[in-house]
Order: sequence, then structure tokens, then C-alpha cells
Amino acid sequence: MKHEEMVSRILEMGAQHAAVVPMEKVRFEKAFREMCASNACGMYGKSWMCPPYVGEPEDLIARAQSYKYILVYQTIGDLEDSYDFEGMMEAGQKMNDLTQRIRDELKDEIDKDSLLLGSGGCRLCSVCAKREDKPCRFPEKALASLEAYCISVSELAAAGGMKYINGPDTVTYFGAVLFNE
Repeated sequence: MKHEEMVSRILEMGAQHAAVVPMEKVRFEKAFREMCASNACGMYGKSWMCPPYVGEPEDLIARAQSYKYILVYQTIGDLEDSYDFEGMMEAGQKMNDLTQRIRDELKDEIDKDSLLLGSGGCRLCSVCAKREDKPCRFPEKALASLEAYCISVSELAAAGGMKYINGPDTVTYFGAVLFNE
């Protein structure tokens, strides 16, 4: 599938913007993992797809850099106000639902070895099996985040011609498909 066709399909599925960016334009920064360790989101150590369990930064960066392209896409959610935590969580869930839909609907068109990354944690299960000291229930569908892979999302957005912040009372989430063809 051509890059333009992939972008069009993802836009049809509900992303507000999407673009294919060559991987050499992606900046990685291990400091993003330090932000994860500060546990601002409350998920550090509570999900298989979040640090520290998702993998070592060096290994994840190397894996991401092994791909030629990254198809980045965004969704923009409206909030009641800047304190609308429920709205933020709902918009994040919609983003990760979109990523699962992309996986399902484009599985025959993208590399089977492609890597899908979501936004802000997996959110596939209401309670991650990690909290019960059990293995991941859906390892083939579990999603790590762009930040867990140490990707500078604000710079990736700019490289894809997108705004990182889309105005007051909105929340913007990013997902990606890393691929070679």
C-alpha cells in the first residue's frame, strides 16, 4: 500500500491528521522515560506496556530505529475545561481504540512486522494483568506508547506537519505505525 493510501485510510477511520515521516527525522530522548518514572500518569510499574516493564530505553530505541518510516496520526478531543480529566481519559481511549482498528483493518496492507504505538499507555484491559502478577492477556494487541519508546512526540508532530497543541479546552493524542515498505 502506498504511503498516501495509508494516510487516507487512517483519516477515513477517524484521525484528524496523519503523515508518513522518514525514521531518520525522528528524535529520541531517554529523558522521556524519566518523566514516566515520575509517575505523573499513575501507571508506572502498573502495566506491562509501561515502564519499567515495556523494555529498556536503548532496546526500544534500537527497535524503532530499525524501521524506515513512521506513520504518525493524531486525534483531537474537546474538553469542558482544562481540568476535564474524564474527557482526557475518554479521548485517550478513543485514540487507542483507533490504533486497534488500524491494526485490524490494515493488517493485510502493512508489514506484519510493523510496530503500532499508542498514546499514554495500553488501555486494552480495564485492569492490566500486571497488577495481578499475571502475564499480559493480549500480547499481540497490547500497545506501548510513543513516549515509552523515547520518541519526541512534539518534534514528530512538527515533522508530520501537525500541531502538538491544538488550542484551549482540547487534548491532542498521537499514535503511530512504524513500518518498512
